[in-house]
Amino acid sequence: MGRWRAAPDGPDGTILDAAFFDRDTTLVARDLLGKVLVREIDGDTLWGRLVEVEAYLGPDDLAAHSKGGRRTPRTEVMFGPPGHAYVYFTYGMHWCLNFVTREAGVPQAVLVRALEPGPGVGRCGGPGLVTRALHIDGALNGSPLRPPDLYVVDDRAPPRRVFVTPRIGVQGTGRWEGRLLRYVVESPALSRPLRRGPLRRKRIRPG
Repeated sequence: MGRWRAAPDGPDGTILDAAFFDRDTTLVARDLLGKVLVREIDGDTLWGRLVEVEAYLGPDDLAAHSKGGRRTPRTEVMFGPPGHAYVYFTYGMHWCLNFVTREAGVPQAVLVRALEPGPGVGRCGGPGLVTRALHIDGALNGSPLRPPDLYVVDDRAPPRRVFVTPRIGVQGTGRWEGRLLRYVVESPALSRPLRRGPLRRKRIRPG
């Protein structure tokens, strides 16, 4: 693992290697919260802190692109080794960034839904806003998550309380519609705020 510093007064930390992503996808999703996503492009370094992600659990998960073991040119990256970017175009409008998890042949991934933007970075309260703000597109599909293009840094930020809720936009997927696979921390940058009152959500204490 290498070291990284955004700027003289910016966060300083360790770049996560492929071993971090080669684990149970739900653990990877939870552990990504609070880490820093870094994008280097045209001599600029853009970054934001991960505050909302979703886990997608492969062939059995009816909301995953790889449901039923579907293997297409678009999903091929998901079947590859962990620690790579899976970037796809959706709704004819925007790109979405995912991190491939688990060992090769197990097509699972974590979707990046929201960041707390770093200096000079635009709004990141949704998957399309994240990719737009960090200039991420299909050219990064299949790229390893390491410098110089796109990577994740652990700067040992203080842990925050994690909440787990159903994923967003997965209607019509049967029992998977209600599975608690969206991981968030309280933040104004979320794509959808945590609702107060009765809600299917689980709180995970920092540890």
